Amino acid sequence: MKTEIVKTQAKEIYTKTKLPGSDYVINQYVGCGHACSYCYARFISRWKGYQDWGNWVEAKMNAPELVKNKYVPGWVFMSSISDAYQPVEKELLLTRKVLKNMDKKINLSILTKSDLVLRDIDLLKKFKEVEVGFTLNSFEGKEKELFEPNSPTFEQRIKALKTLKENGIKTYAFVAPIIPGLINLDKVVSEAKKYSDYFWFEVINLRGAGKEFSEILEKEYPESFKIIKDKKLFNDFIQELQRRVKKYQIKVKGIELH
Repeated sequence: MKTEIVKTQAKEIYTKTKLPGSDYVINQYVGCGHACSYCYARFISRWKGYQDWGNWVEAKMNAPELVKNKYVPGWVFMSSISDAYQPVEKELLLTRKVLKNMDKKINLSILTKSDLVLRDIDLLKKFKEVEVGFTLNSFEGKEKELFEPNSPTFEQRIKALKTLKENGIKTYAFVAPIIPGLINLDKVVSEAKKYSDYFWFEVINLRGAGKEFSEILEKEYPESFKIIKDKKLFNDFIQELQRRVKKYQIKVKGIELH
């Protein structure tokens, strides 16, 4: 299904945030064509009166003008309720225009699932402080179709991390969502550690992912659902996760356990 693009005009573009490691967020897009079923921003569809998550994207067309001659201190995170490099970016070039106009003294952190970010290496190199992270998991086949239908593959993301690293750009791996029995943690870490300056780990938050995702997980992967819902089983899972992370001997900035 083709994503509906809703072109809007924004009053502000930098928003203060309490997200770990960030002081401001910038969202030139609202909504995301990657259509991940577990996305914590899915609630926005109901809030804004749209239909299914992934079928619509709001594009703040004046975002490039709003960042001109505008400096904000601390770290700016792109993006918290979308992906700056989702499919519509190929057509709109909104992220590229924003990067071109941004004050290059801003400390910028980008998190994406798309190798489209490689298109903008020339602009990223102009920032005094910049880092690019990839959301990584081992979903493929059925899991990929259910959880991340429109996003690039794990292999594409790893290759993009490698290319960014080779171009001197700081990188990180955001390993998420960690779901019991549905992530090959050894594979993800072993593939990513060569090209990542540090790691974040995040266990799935069923409340944040919403009722629809919980229903999918319970129906298709009842054992995984059971572990998350059973306090003892979940605690055992978390302890094993923490043990394994320590064993990897990598730099870890945070583990969100929910």
